[in-house]
This record gives sequence, C-alpha cells and structure tokens, in this order.
Amino acid sequence: MDFGFSARTTELQGRLLDFMDSHVYPNETRFDEQCAQLANPWDRPPILDELKAEARRRGLWNLFLPHPDFGAGLSNLEYAPLAEITGRSPAIAPEALNCAAPDTGNMEILAMFGTPAQQARWLTPLLDGTIRSAFSMSEPEVASSDATNIATRIERDGDDYIITGRKWWSSGAMSPRCRLAIVMGVTDPEAEPYRRQSMILVPLDSPGVNIRRSTTVFGYTDAAHGGHAEIQYDEVRVPAGNLLGEEGSGFAIAQARLGPGRVHHCMRLIGMAGRALDLMCRRVTSRVAFGRPLAEQGVVREWIAEAYIRLEQLRLLVFKTAWLMDTADNRVARREIAAIKVAAPAAALWVIDRAIQAHGGAGVSQDTPLATLWAHARTLQLADGPDEVHKRSIARTLLREHQQVAGAAMRKEGVTA
Repeated sequence: MDFGFSARTTELQGRLLDFMDSHVYPNETRFDEQCAQLANPWDRPPILDELKAEARRRGLWNLFLPHPDFGAGLSNLEYAPLAEITGRSPAIAPEALNCAAPDTGNMEILAMFGTPAQQARWLTPLLDGTIRSAFSMSEPEVASSDATNIATRIERDGDDYIITGRKWWSSGAMSPRCRLAIVMGVTDPEAEPYRRQSMILVPLDSPGVNIRRSTTVFGYTDAAHGGHAEIQYDEVRVPAGNLLGEEGSGFAIAQARLGPGRVHHCMRLIGMAGRALDLMCRRVTSRVAFGRPLAEQGVVREWIAEAYIRLEQLRLLVFKTAWLMDTADNRVARREIAAIKVAAPAAALWVIDRAIQAHGGAGVSQDTPLATLWAHARTLQLADGPDEVHKRSIARTLLREHQQVAGAAMRKEGVTA
C-alpha cells in the first residue's frame, strides 16, 4: 500500500491551504453575521458567492468527482486529504469548492447513471454551482437504515411515473436554490427485497411536492447547508425519462453513491477534529488555572496525546479504504468502508468533547465552532447508516469467512455437519 500523495494532490493541497488561510478562516465571522441577516434564512449569504468565485478562479472546483469529463478526475486517495482540509470549516469550505453534500453524491450518480438528457438538465447546473439538490431517501414511518422498509411508491402510468410517499431528512431541500430531489421508492413490491426500489428525478416545483417543515439537528437548522426537509409527495407525476438507471436498480445506485460519500464524510470529520485539537492546544497554553497553565496539567497532556494518536490511526484507516476502492472496487472495500463510518465519528467526538472541556463555558457557546462541530459529528453516527448497522455488516463478513474456512477444513477431513 502506498499512501504517498501524488504531485497533483500536493499541489492542490498547497493551493487549498492558502485559500483557507486567506479567504475561508478570515470570513467565518462575516459568514455568520450575513446568515443572521438573510431575508430567507435558508438562502446562502453573499460572502459564499464571493468565495465560490475565488475558489473556481484558483482551480479548486468539483475536486470530489473522479470522472474527468465532469470533475477534477482525482482518485479517492487523492481527494481524501483535500476533503480533510475542507472539514476544518465545514459550513463554508465544502460548498465554496462545490464539494458539499448532498450535491456531491447526487452529481456522482448523475455522472454514473444519468442519461445525456438528465445530465444536460441537472448535472451541468449542479457542476456550475448555480442550483442545489436534495437526496430524498429516509422516511419517518419506517427504519430507513434497512432500505427494504421504504414505503414510498413510484408507479408507472403510461409515459409517466407517479410518486406517493412521505420523506424526511431530505438534506438541502429547504434552500431556495434547490431545484431537484432524487427520490428513492418502490417500483415493484413483489420483487426480491433489494430489487424493489428505484430512484427517480423529481423537480421540486412539480405539483404535489409539499415541503411540510424543516427538521433541526440538536436545535441547529443547518441553514448553511440548505437545511433538512420533511416532504410529502402527493401523486407527483414526472416523465418516465426521469427514472435513474432501470427499474429495480435503486439499492445498487444508493450503494454506489454512499461508498465515496462515506470517505468524504470521514475525512472531513478528521479535519473537524484536527481543528478542535488545534483550538484545544491554543487554549490550554494560554489559560491559567490554580496558578499554572492548563497545559501543565497531566490530564490535559493525556487528552492531547490521545487525540493525536486517534486521529493518526483513523487517517491511516481511511487512506487504506480509499486505496482499496481505487485499486479494487467498492465491494472489495465494503468492510473497510463500514469500519471508517463507525470509527470516524467516534474519534472526532472524543477529540471535540475534550476540546470543549478544555474551553469550559466558551466551548459550548457561539464563540468557538466546537458546539456545532460536536453536533455534526454526533449526527454522522446516524447519517448514511447508523453505527449498529455497519458493525453488523462487519461482524457478518468476518463470521462468514471463518465459517467458510471451518467448512473447508471439515470437508477436507471428511467430517459432515
């Protein structure tokens, strides 16, 4: 395994770090102030348009897309350290580079599975950053961690499909710039469980699309990301040409979307935790309690050392996963993808939590980014599948391998079960 950065990644890292220092960090306060003054709280503040223009001018645009016809053409391993850098300012940097979820995943599946007509109508403006999109999969009435539970119906009616169902956590849908929802629903309830679902493109201005409310995350609106919407689809009629792929391919498309997305999430989490560690180090070297700097307290030094160790271990695991995805495929890396999805939020939460403790009351206030970083990291123990589902998958593959080895040994010895 070679995790050395390519020349192109090293060059982009330099450009991105300079952009963060010169444009992103200095404008974080301005970003918050402008968000508070927006007439529509779900819109993006003017400073973000300025940052997007500057990022594009610097060639820091659509870095996440491995398809050279549409994006930067970087491999998962090449993009991973860049995603980590953007995670240090998660409300601003990813969207400034047009690398923000859920648009990233939606662009990936449009690039992989979209028809030329679908790409012209939806992928092109998403790549240009002129519109936003939503991913509409989770449902409030079922355990959506098991995709076979999905109840929303997508029914063929002549040259159209009719969509009926209720979704929530449709991220991005509250934004006034959101024009498209990619909806997952059941096209054939009689098919085998993982062939029942399909995905379809639904313009948000279609009759019957009713955005009922936004859902908050630990009290945060996530307005900068376009919020999260609960949507009722009441017999929404769209052309049959809006189907992504073929009927029954929804689950396979979802898996293709979630693999790279989990690497992106995990690397951004390392960036978030890395910033928390930096803030903690600055705090404890400047803050005096009981006659000496906090940095001289043994427990604080233990926190710092443990944080460094956990993040280094996690980064290597994510790099290994990205390398496997690049050199083999997502199926070969499935166990590692599940592992990083569990390990990354846990490590980030541990580091951010200690940083909050080191800051005292300031750590839970709006004067540092720590509280929002914590809420984001905690949410990712649920988003893209809860920890328990990923652990179940890991255990199942390990046990299957042991059972196969044991079975082969028994057959060799002529033993029957």
